[in-house]
Amino acid sequence: MVQPLAERLRPKTLDDYIGQKHLVGEGAILRKMIDAKRISSFILWGPPGVGKTTLAQIIANKLETPFYTLSAVTSGVKDVRDVIDKARNNRFFNQMSPVLFIDEIHRFSKSQQDSLLGAVETGVVTLIGATTENPSFEVIRPLLSRCQLYTLKSLEKTDLLELLNMALQKDVYLKERNVELKETDAMLRYSGGDARKLLNILELVVEADGATDKVVITDEKVVERLQQNPLAYDKDGEMHYDIVSAFIKSIRGSDPDGALYWLARMVEGGEDPAFIARRLVISASEDIGLANPNALLLANAAFDAVMKIGWPEGRIPLAEATVYLATSPKSNSAYEGINTALQLVRETGNLPVPLHLRNAPTKLMKQLGYGKDYKYAHAYEGNFVKQQFMPDEVKDVRLWHPQNNAQEAKLNERMQGLWGERFKK
Repeated sequence: MVQPLAERLRPKTLDDYIGQKHLVGEGAILRKMIDAKRISSFILWGPPGVGKTTLAQIIANKLETPFYTLSAVTSGVKDVRDVIDKARNNRFFNQMSPVLFIDEIHRFSKSQQDSLLGAVETGVVTLIGATTENPSFEVIRPLLSRCQLYTLKSLEKTDLLELLNMALQKDVYLKERNVELKETDAMLRYSGGDARKLLNILELVVEADGATDKVVITDEKVVERLQQNPLAYDKDGEMHYDIVSAFIKSIRGSDPDGALYWLARMVEGGEDPAFIARRLVISASEDIGLANPNALLLANAAFDAVMKIGWPEGRIPLAEATVYLATSPKSNSAYEGINTALQLVRETGNLPVPLHLRNAPTKLMKQLGYGKDYKYAHAYEGNFVKQQFMPDEVKDVRLWHPQNNAQEAKLNERMQGLWGERFKK
């Protein structure tokens, strides 16, 4: 059985490794560790097809120490413990710790990651993890703190062209087919910086040409063979977070064109409509807020509409809400207010509730003064009466600060009319 092209060309040494010069180039941090044959635990984070697993295998070839490999897709806690026991038994005096490589470490559950902590902490194993997911979200903090984090980048155009040329020069099968790269733009565009995808495309186009004396690759031929534009969007991966971040920031920045573009990227990439709708509801509260309270109503209505009418028509209320939020005046005063309040609570602890605000359902509580001197607002003119609602220690602290927009100016004017100087600070 013939191996796929990407596997046949997998480099065995750093000299054949393409890309990631910031990590493995001359004088770079990983290059120094590998050449010195002394590495510490680290996690490789980057999109698919940029060389994470290949780099781990090069390290395995270079180091003179036991090297164990686990896949988080198929391994459980028992497998982790078995490998750790083997590593402990293979540990020799003055010898470097055995290396444990875990591919797709983000797929490990918390308990599986917990089972690694002791061995990594004590040096029983040196851990190398590979993940396409943001480790901040997917790797538990104690394990992350015990590892260095190295970020791998999507391959640049020069890297991809170098890879194509290397494939034509080194692969026996491609040399037999007499392949000519007349045009490469389509291949590079479809690959999205993914070396594995690029080589798969090359192999697909060559094989689809049948038994010809020469294979000439053009952009037209690549588009014809692929029959689609596989957008670079992983709704469960890092691209998911990057694109939704751009979407929300476009709304916050009052750019409806940018917001619609990133919405289209998510829709075309197969994002869950409910996820998009939830983000719109959050944005309406966080970024538009009191400057236009109707934004939250419309975002919530869009959420309901999507759930009722489904897909693909659901894209229309999502687009309506997106444009409305992007074009609305902005305020994050409520968002800032709750964050300030949370910080105050963390700093001051469990301050006692003033007695007059406490509930008094029992006779004893009433005797202790619970609820005494509380003033029922509706019993006073204008349904308002001044009284203290904050604990004594923080009674003069302001948490909500209105921002400069028409809606909040009205709210602040009312508060000044009720509270006087307190809301003029």
